[in-house]
Amino acid sequence: MAMTDGFATLAFVGEAADWEFVARNADYLGVGALLTIGLTVASILLGFIVGFPAGAIEVYGDGVLKRTVTTVGVVLRGTPIVVILIVMYFVVGVPQVNLGIASLSSAVVAGILGLGLRSAAYQSQIFRASLASVDDGQLEAGRSIGLSRFDAVRYVVVPQALRRSIPGFQNEFTIVLKDTSIVFAIGLAELLTRGYDLFSERTTAVLEVILFISAIYFVLTFTTNRALDYLGDRYALPEGESA
Repeated sequence: MAMTDGFATLAFVGEAADWEFVARNADYLGVGALLTIGLTVASILLGFIVGFPAGAIEVYGDGVLKRTVTTVGVVLRGTPIVVILIVMYFVVGVPQVNLGIASLSSAVVAGILGLGLRSAAYQSQIFRASLASVDDGQLEAGRSIGLSRFDAVRYVVVPQALRRSIPGFQNEFTIVLKDTSIVFAIGLAELLTRGYDLFSERTTAVLEVILFISAIYFVLTFTTNRALDYLGDRYALPEGESA
């Protein structure tokens, strides 16, 4: 019995020491978390800026432009994100970007472009579906009051489509957040990579490091999802109405 108690005591001390190790390196993981957040936000914004017009072109465009957008989207969605990142960094060789108050390394720029363009390919389908879901009568109603086709789409269709796209956009945000872990392939030490560095240094702390990292991911995902849930409820179309 005494021997069993001794092993239990040693295990407890070991676990406590591992948690102390994680606590001492919380700032190291925090820097990785900030990089993860920055990559996620920048990539989502780039995905929206590129993806929304691409979705609109697939719904309202025609000819070569529509075929080109559709083809590029299929290629991006069908290519593994790690391949896109490697091509951006090692093949395209994007330069460092100076923002005045700070500069972004070429690896960060490649990460944002890779994640952002991949997200744009998926966001385009979210927005394509939401734009197509708005009844054609809405567009005709806008034209009937003297709006051009472009203005009718802009002022009548788009506001409704954006509201309907929130659930899909919510899922895409979560996917991009998780995909940031792939940027280790181009040398960026985001949250998960820094966690790997830590439990490689102290192999007994693998569980503690993973739990700490998981908690950070959970907080980021939960907070974002609740915020988007609020927006979805706040701007939801009333039932039985189309505008």
